[in-house]
Amino acid sequence: MDAPPYSATAVDVLRLPAGATERDRVAVEEPLEIRIGGRPVAVTMRTPGHDEELALGFCISEGLRPREARLPGDLAANRVEVDAPGFDPARLQRSFYTSSSCGVCGKGALEAVAVEAPKVESDLRLPVSLVASLPDRLREAQAAFAVTGGLHATGLFSAGGDALCVREDVGRHNAMDKVVGWAFRQQLLPLAGHVLCVSGRLSFELVQKAAVAGCPVLVAVGAPSSLAVDLATDRGVTLCGFVRNGSVNVYTAQWRIER
Repeated sequence: MDAPPYSATAVDVLRLPAGATERDRVAVEEPLEIRIGGRPVAVTMRTPGHDEELALGFCISEGLRPREARLPGDLAANRVEVDAPGFDPARLQRSFYTSSSCGVCGKGALEAVAVEAPKVESDLRLPVSLVASLPDRLREAQAAFAVTGGLHATGLFSAGGDALCVREDVGRHNAMDKVVGWAFRQQLLPLAGHVLCVSGRLSFELVQKAAVAGCPVLVAVGAPSSLAVDLATDRGVTLCGFVRNGSVNVYTAQWRIER
């Protein structure tokens, strides 16, 4: 499984203490401007690839109602145009600037990022053995991470554990948006019968995006934050953290995970 050529680039690295200079590959990070009706609404630092999905997922998580996204003829422009009829620019009273490290960083208050999302209603139940296997299944599909060691990933899985879509990005929130955008195009939203798995920690924003997408179970190899747990509790999302080596910590809506 080869990494897409646009996801990694070669650089020189001095390896110490050996003192040898060699070529190495690092993850590509470039800005992407998201526009609606020709108007810039967001800039995110991302790994190129699946930019239309990224833009759609971003707009969905922000409570907008996109129809489709398209790239300009000049791909070097690092821009994507979203078709979102009824978009009201006056509604965006804050400036969307998301970084690759955390999409919430720089936003003024919790209320500014709390998107209206219905409580997740799903009777989905999963055996703990399946949940425990998801990070390894996700890792097997991370071609760019295998080359660079510098990319996050989000995977969408069926209730039977089949990987339906895996996306990588320097930003964990971008990887999630790409998967949500893919699911939107496949007409799978809401994701009531699916599971999302992420390669890092569980932040408030990732739980927010999962809730907006209607996904009942969010799995991660890392730890959740207190705000992530609070939001998952409020929205009825089952949060599973520290999923590694066969163990699973279930923080919210524990009834969905069966022993």
